[in-house]
Amino acid sequence: MEKLKQQFASDQRIRLGRSVHTVDAYSSDIQDLIDFVSVRHSDFSQISIADLRAWLAAMKSAGAQPSTLARRIGAVRTFFRWLRENGHIESDPASKLQTPKVPKRLPNTLTQDQMRTVLDAAIDAMMTEDTPQNRRDEAILELLYASGIRVSELCGLDIDDLNTSRGTVTVIGKGNKQRSVPIGAPAQRAIQNWLQSRQQLATDKSGYALFLGLRGGRIDPRVVRRVVHNSLDALPQAPDVGPHGFRHAMATHLLEGGADLRSVQEMLGHSSLATTQIYTHITNERLVSAFKQAHPRA
Repeated sequence: MEKLKQQFASDQRIRLGRSVHTVDAYSSDIQDLIDFVSVRHSDFSQISIADLRAWLAAMKSAGAQPSTLARRIGAVRTFFRWLRENGHIESDPASKLQTPKVPKRLPNTLTQDQMRTVLDAAIDAMMTEDTPQNRRDEAILELLYASGIRVSELCGLDIDDLNTSRGTVTVIGKGNKQRSVPIGAPAQRAIQNWLQSRQQLATDKSGYALFLGLRGGRIDPRVVRRVVHNSLDALPQAPDVGPHGFRHAMATHLLEGGADLRSVQEMLGHSSLATTQIYTHITNERLVSAFKQAHPRA
């Protein structure tokens, strides 16, 4: 079973081009199933729908959330479909699993005023202590908010991905899909400011990476998350958001400013418009809140 799990992971990564994060999540969920059924079965062909339901029931009784169950069902469905298509099993018991309803949870985000406070604080820090690290951190924050790109996409950027004449950045997103995202003047200024100091951190292993760690290698996602969390010190009561919170803020603020949903979808790199529509709920909530606070007959 372990060998088939590894073959599946390799196929997902190489043939289908799924991200390392997605493949690791699939492998983790499948391993959890293997651990559960291995006391009774030694082959995937022996697993029945009853085994799968017992596995899910055990997770539910242990307190697993509907979102966790839904994710694991999706992973197991994909895996068993792959097993059947490649002749490892004759029938697919996972196809009979029903996905639980997952309540929609609106993502934490920052208001426009809060974002302005965070970015102004980054500029102040750079002006107070003009170091390569502070220039880099300001550029990271400005770019995350300007473009709404994912942290993995930011870490994968090379210098040549910037198009200064057009004011865009070329990103390789999920499924190795390429997209061009516009960035505004503040982000462009911050990036150019950082590039003037990049050489002070660069080493032989830097390559063409846009953002570098303090040791000269391509910046790690954990460092970017730390930069974002540290930036929130400027907000005494800031919501707990990471780099993805800047992505949420960018999308929400675009819609609040009148951008159409299709354009936001393209900039975020969402394959489905339904994924982008979550941000319309955020803007609607703010409208309702403003109405209740200000209207005399609310």
